[in-house]
Amino acid sequence: MARLRLAELRESCKILGVTHLELLGYHDSGMPEWDYRNRPDAFCNVPQELVAARIAALIERYRPQVVISYDPEGAYQHPDHVHAARSAAAAVSSSGLPAKFYEIAMRRSDWEKVMKALREAGVDIGEPRETTPEDAEQMAREERRITTTVDIRDVLAVKRDALMAHASQIAESWFSKIPPEVGESAFGFESFIRVIDKTGAPVPEGDLFAGLR
Repeated sequence: MARLRLAELRESCKILGVTHLELLGYHDSGMPEWDYRNRPDAFCNVPQELVAARIAALIERYRPQVVISYDPEGAYQHPDHVHAARSAAAAVSSSGLPAKFYEIAMRRSDWEKVMKALREAGVDIGEPRETTPEDAEQMAREERRITTTVDIRDVLAVKRDALMAHASQIAESWFSKIPPEVGESAFGFESFIRVIDKTGAPVPEGDLFAGLR
């Protein structure tokens, strides 16, 4: 399975035109409730300073102007995503090289559109959870943190093809059943939180390279 998923990852990168793929070789941590999350070789258990140092070395090698990572405060609290986000932030800060550092944001309102459309199409994704006042406040807080929204509708088909290349995880999932018009509405715009900026570009912005072009 690991070899299969690596092949899928390489195919996805090929579709997207990614020219360099660097693999750090850590073991998947699984979800918080999974037993092997506590394995000593699981990525989330590798000390952050070690991971950050490896990422910083890659930053030194490639010298990117813009770095993008996960949002450690996002709704999807996968242990690997959180650890990767914090490690990347530490690496960017220690290197001092990138002019801009972003964290990916996913608007809850977009996910709600997707869930509603799937239920209307008869896809079994479980019963909807009632939105509590705490949920509403978290959603509003996430919306306020977003600084950058990029229109990617012109390349949305390419993005979908790259995602579908992960057949072992996507092909039979509800993700593959999202109606095209809903997919465009929910995923045709990508949102980001600008954490570091040395360009002085005003926000809100619609270009990750604003101030650099």
